[in-house]
Amino acid sequence: MPISMQTSAHMQVNQLSWATQSKQVLDNLSFTIERGKFVGILGPNGVGKSTLLRCMYKYLAPDSGDVLLNNQNIKNIAHRDFAAKVAVVLQHTPVGFSMTARQLLATGLINQQKWWQSINKAKENQQIDEVLALVGLKHKSEQIFESLSGGERQRLLIARALLQKPEILLLDEPTNHLDVGYQVEILSLIKSLNITVVATIHDLNLASAFCDKLLLLREGKLIKSGTPAQVLTPASIENIYGIKTEVDRHPQGCHPRVTYHFDGGRNAAV
Repeated sequence: MPISMQTSAHMQVNQLSWATQSKQVLDNLSFTIERGKFVGILGPNGVGKSTLLRCMYKYLAPDSGDVLLNNQNIKNIAHRDFAAKVAVVLQHTPVGFSMTARQLLATGLINQQKWWQSINKAKENQQIDEVLALVGLKHKSEQIFESLSGGERQRLLIARALLQKPEILLLDEPTNHLDVGYQVEILSLIKSLNITVVATIHDLNLASAFCDKLLLLREGKLIKSGTPAQVLTPASIENIYGIKTEVDRHPQGCHPRVTYHFDGGRNAAV
């Protein structure tokens, strides 16, 4: 069925809660991820952003509530079938890999291979070449993973996720520890994929520039959701982050631009 004929709700989170013995980490969250949209999850450290993603990709089981993928509860979807539809890129790049970029990408094809099927190396190499070209790393295919720069590693891990041919890409702080050039480069790449994307993001201006929809969390609760213009207001930013701001329109587009007040007071930015 063409995408235009499908329901716009690609993933739904309904009344989801999760807690440790000492803390209510997620508290009755409900929202919809529309098909083909780039959704950013915002909020200070410790508000449950990464935990929410873990529930969305079946790493954690919620204490209550449900996550639906194409109107089906993900707890009823086999892990292999789920992995064929939802790919995940975590914020910390793995270490200890002595394999080349090409060898690492080959591991992303495992879920597509049935145990009784023989490996078609020509097809596998073609798929790897295509995704390397997509992320601009074809010239690095034989380089050892750990010798790549931080931005190159992150692009390679995104490429590995794309080899799954997912419907949805979930990313936990995809720009973490990267300089600003790589941050823009990676988010531009993700935006260009034209698939459903959900990412936790710290930088409000990057979230504003690249995301179609934002979810603003505080203490495990969903405080506000909507377009960047609806969510990134001076009042909501001060409410969540405790800092005064000016919000105007970015000169390169119609998205909001956030400018922080450096007033030396309790709410001053660092």
